[in-house]
Amino acid sequence: MNQDKNIVIIGCGAGGGTSAQFARKTDRKSSIVMFEKGRYPQYSKCGLPYVLSGDIPEFDDLIEFSEEWFKKANIELLMETTVDYVDVKNKIVIAKRGDDLVEKQYGSLIISTGSKPLIPPIQHLKERGKLVDGVYALRTIDDAKNISQFIEKGKKATIVGAGLIGLEMADCLYKRGMGVTIVESLSTILPNTLDEDMSNMVHEEISKNIMLFTGHLATKIESKDRKIEKIFIKSNETFEEKTVDTDLLIVATGTRPEISLAKNAGCKIGKTGGIIVNDKSETSVEDIYAVGDCTEYLDFVTKEPAPVGLGSIVVRQGIAAGINAAGGDYRLPKGFLQTCTSEFFGMELASVGLSTKGLQNSSIVSGRYKGLSLPEYYPGGKPISIKVIADKNTGCILAAQAVGSNAAQRINILACAVLSEMDIETFRKLETAYAPPIAPTLDVITLACDVVSMKLKRRG
Repeated sequence: MNQDKNIVIIGCGAGGGTSAQFARKTDRKSSIVMFEKGRYPQYSKCGLPYVLSGDIPEFDDLIEFSEEWFKKANIELLMETTVDYVDVKNKIVIAKRGDDLVEKQYGSLIISTGSKPLIPPIQHLKERGKLVDGVYALRTIDDAKNISQFIEKGKKATIVGAGLIGLEMADCLYKRGMGVTIVESLSTILPNTLDEDMSNMVHEEISKNIMLFTGHLATKIESKDRKIEKIFIKSNETFEEKTVDTDLLIVATGTRPEISLAKNAGCKIGKTGGIIVNDKSETSVEDIYAVGDCTEYLDFVTKEPAPVGLGSIVVRQGIAAGINAAGGDYRLPKGFLQTCTSEFFGMELASVGLSTKGLQNSSIVSGRYKGLSLPEYYPGGKPISIKVIADKNTGCILAAQAVGSNAAQRINILACAVLSEMDIETFRKLETAYAPPIAPTLDVITLACDVVSMKLKRRG
């Protein structure tokens, strides 16, 4: 292994931080330098809503690897340092730290520049180029700290976007005693996670606690003294306009990859807007790797490019980039499963693979089953609904969704089936553990597959 290899990493988020750790594990002697433009070392962005809700006591609790940790690992971490340019020909990274110019030579470069919030074209959202007071997108600790100043019991919050982040924030603000309204332009909530028949169960439950407008577009805001007071929304169907009073507006409408450095370095950009990487997290430019939200990789089932956004995927890319940049050999699966989960308003949900809409170019059949976490005769059983999607021709399981008790672990089992390209007939015979106070004789994951099996046989 090359002991003189210099590894430079841009970004100390989950992807960059993981890359540094696994590069050091692979090569104990190489020089590893990390540039981070922010004020914090590696921390969990996924945990930000739960500090706002009070479930996690302090923002500092989110820091997973401190500056001291990196120092002990002999990894040079340069905080509040912005990379301006990558000189690919001479393999030099050029950055600014305050008024100082910093240059670092690299043998391998890992780009982990993340993404930026996607701000929709809502009129008057900005004044003098900045969001008005009370309007935020949640991406960083500083964002969350600013939001926390507006949280007060009895006040009103509006969230634009009903994806996972939007609903997690709604739950957290509701827990803090705020009146919450969600505005979603599409006709259903969680459009990238659940099919409509599954998301309707979530919709019905959370509507008991908050106001929820689907099929509505946020058009403009009204502010006074640069502080938001109202948001105007319009029905996509009737074009009727409503006004919602609000003290706080959270924009949760997605992100776009931060690719400017990679693009200027000559890295190929894919059709989803992310940096194209292979199963070693290599870009199209020799000795340059990329990980995280700034990248795109293949979906396991469709083999089509998909944006990277889940923390679990980012970390796996970081493992690959770190090991390979340090001279090791690590390869990712030939596509990601897109396995995700969340919980809000007392409801747990999870999914693996794309939704039915995302699989519309495939020949599919699906089945849904609603059961209990315990035998019907045993008290305390909780409802759980499972939907399984399979290939109509091969019977292979392509995706699954769950809403209810222990949804994440049930989806994890189905994720194994997707990864191993298991067919319905094999999976429906899975022997699951049974004891009256713990689990039913036949788990809902196999019973949902029974429904799919019957449909396949009828089609045959």
